[in-house]
Amino acid sequence: MTLKEIAKEANVSISTVSRVINQKNTKAASTEVQERIWEIVRKSGYTPNTMARSLKLGQESVPRPPEPKTIACIYARSNSASSDLFFSQIAKAIEQEAFKSNYFLRHSFTGLDILNPEIAARIAATPVDGVVVLGRYDKQMLRFFTEHYKYVVYTGLNPMGSKYDQVVCEGTEIAAAAVNYLHELGHTKIGYIGEQNNESRYTGYRSALQRLDLPYHPHNAANVKLSAEGGARGANMLIDAKADITAIFCANDNTAIGAIHALKSRGFRVPEDISVIGVDDLETSQYMSPMLTTIHVPTEDLGRMSAKMLIDRLNGGHHLPMKTVLPFYIAKRDSCAKPARHRKSFADAAAAKTAKR
Repeated sequence: MTLKEIAKEANVSISTVSRVINQKNTKAASTEVQERIWEIVRKSGYTPNTMARSLKLGQESVPRPPEPKTIACIYARSNSASSDLFFSQIAKAIEQEAFKSNYFLRHSFTGLDILNPEIAARIAATPVDGVVVLGRYDKQMLRFFTEHYKYVVYTGLNPMGSKYDQVVCEGTEIAAAAVNYLHELGHTKIGYIGEQNNESRYTGYRSALQRLDLPYHPHNAANVKLSAEGGARGANMLIDAKADITAIFCANDNTAIGAIHALKSRGFRVPEDISVIGVDDLETSQYMSPMLTTIHVPTEDLGRMSAKMLIDRLNGGHHLPMKTVLPFYIAKRDSCAKPARHRKSFADAAAAKTAKR
């Protein structure tokens, strides 16, 4: 397929397609149009004609480009590759960075796919040169990709041992930064909503409380899945348990969004009654009311660095396992404030609910 054919199918100009796939201008087209172009590129297996490009520039002797190679992405923590915005952003950056080096994203699949023997068999029968694992994996998934893939890079917030290459943003440090920020605002009773088993953000939350000599009580933490539904469930759990808290650290933005909706439905004001902070800095977090205070995780850089590390490994650039740790920062917005003297507490809400009965 040519640029002209891609442009025709995407209903855009040839120059727009060229700018998007060569990444010369990130604002060359809307996000929707860029996604449409990359979908066509992925489906058609388009490869840039470097020989024609060089001849156009006046270079007479041009080596024939190597055959394109392929990679895959494993959404280890997601049931749907398209519904997880955080990891989808990372995967998009992986695909675009790999494209520069003549590597193509052949397929993406989830942990749920691996549990299906028929789908798992099809995946195993479709060879790729290397894979990037997005998010924390379990023993079954570890067994799957060690059996079928020689070159593996992990990326996410939970560092995974030292056997494989990995590009991470340290979840324990992220949690510590969130708790420290809430403490700086004056909060001394801080709750948690999110997963707990083998979760670095929960470990970091507990450690940060201990370092600051702040209390931890099991009823101030809700162990729920990282999702909007999980966040809403976690907030209701904390309210019903009469959690003695003035702020909540949520393990990701989707969880925080769900928690805020549940808090509002139970009559709580954010941040007047309770402060909420998330993790990821998804685009949607800026359009909430109040705008969500969150930890900004550099998803595009996680993706780009993961692709570069995998390609370097495939090309023999390094042989020992490498670990790259990327920085983060707090995006301070409107969902966090100093604790108010006069506020509605969870105990008040629970008492009111009991009185109505």
